[in-house]
Amino acid sequence: MTIKKGEVIELKIPAKSEYISLGRLAIASVANRCGFNFDIIEDLKIVISEAITNAVKHGYVCTDDGVIDIRFTIFEEYLSVLVKDNGKLAKGSLPEETLPYSTDVTSDTLEIGGLGLLLIKSLTDDVIIKEDKGLSIEMIKYFGKE
Repeated sequence: MTIKKGEVIELKIPAKSEYISLGRLAIASVANRCGFNFDIIEDLKIVISEAITNAVKHGYVCTDDGVIDIRFTIFEEYLSVLVKDNGKLAKGSLPEETLPYSTDVTSDTLEIGGLGLLLIKSLTDDVIIKEDKGLSIEMIKYFGKE
């Protein structure tokens, strides 16, 4: 069975580290059905792990009952993966240049603890980070760009 273009798959998980593996399983399944090869699927599993970890670590610092929304949208030319929390971003938890996201961040200019966003940037084709009632990270991976 393949996934149709325009299809949207949504998943809500508790904002707890033990649910990161569920996100990894979901993206592996969606990416496989989209036709991505093994290496790209492994990269996407890293990407979603980092995005969910970021939401757990920074989005819900003061509460144990947060929810993370994950949305996979299959477009004609790419897969969009959105990870969104509705938490309150801890002041100073993301580098100044993160919002709006800077593509100029390198390992030399990286703040401590910012490796996840650098990994996400390097393993996807485009990253859009927005802050609105929480933080959303949209990651784009084009088909056939391997």
